[in-house]
Amino acid sequence: MPEQRTIAVPPEAAGQRLDQFLATQIEGVSRSRVQLLLEQGDVLVDGLRPKASLKLRGGEQIVVTGEPHPAPLHATPEDIPLDVVYEDKDLAVINKPAGMMVHAGAGQSEDERSRGTLVNALLYRFKALSSTGGELRPGIVHRLDKDTSGLIIVAKNDAAHAALAELFSTRQISKTYIALVQGALERQRGTINADVGRDPVRRTRMTTRATENSRTAVSHYEVVRRIETRFGKFTLVRVRIETGRTHQIRVHMASIGHPVVGDTLYGAAGQLTDQVAAQAAQSKAARRKAEPERLKLGRNFLHAARLEFEHPITGKLLQLEAPLPRELEAFLGRLESSQSGNAPKASN
Repeated sequence: MPEQRTIAVPPEAAGQRLDQFLATQIEGVSRSRVQLLLEQGDVLVDGLRPKASLKLRGGEQIVVTGEPHPAPLHATPEDIPLDVVYEDKDLAVINKPAGMMVHAGAGQSEDERSRGTLVNALLYRFKALSSTGGELRPGIVHRLDKDTSGLIIVAKNDAAHAALAELFSTRQISKTYIALVQGALERQRGTINADVGRDPVRRTRMTTRATENSRTAVSHYEVVRRIETRFGKFTLVRVRIETGRTHQIRVHMASIGHPVVGDTLYGAAGQLTDQVAAQAAQSKAARRKAEPERLKLGRNFLHAARLEFEHPITGKLLQLEAPLPRELEAFLGRLESSQSGNAPKASN
């Protein structure tokens, strides 16, 4: 059972929000963790369950009955189906679905933070993985964002992990993605060479603006198809990245004004509206009540489609591919079926 603690609110704390005050009183505890304790009913103020926004008067008695520090996360085997594209005694390559976290992260509860991850599925399937990444990230040499699908390499032992890490650091692993971006790219191909770092204001985002933690990031893109539809203009691109920074393709494409479709974090529309129907509805508002058609993807249109590298132990050249998942193919099909009559389809 967690140890109960009592905190007396001093007069000088009058006017502060309860969650802000508690975050300064409990060492090493974030405001979000305090808010979780409040939501769970683990905080009482003068015997009552308060809201996080409660303004303190001074003189209250606060009792914290829950554990301020969350329990440590543990990777546990789970019987989750895996699409194994390649496997040998040293490594495996998995086609990860969108919506699956690679390893445990921050969340609202222990279950939500640690269940359903790729690591859990790997532990169930392969039993033994490299230990270099630590207890939470066994076998993980690189990552894919939760809402990005596609190929990810997994190390089964420490020797393979070290060798793969060297290949990544020396840019000897070719990684190619398929992305659908908003708008019509002017150039058929190009290179985005812009450092990427954590956004100092919005910490969930990365940015190409100079920050203290910015690191070199290079992405090469090539247009696969241009699509002009009733929902707007889009460009299907193939992107090869030299570096593997967090959100690299997403932030790079957004930096040139073409965010990845579905990526609302970097400015993409939450849903696409049939612009032709919307304009018609406005012009005939008195006679037409029907809502224009809307499309919503529910994930980012970004897929790690191809990996090419020499096996770090055997030296064998591996060229591995994963086709677009069905939900992306279906979304692309719906867009292409709504192409404007005067917009010819571009060939690959």
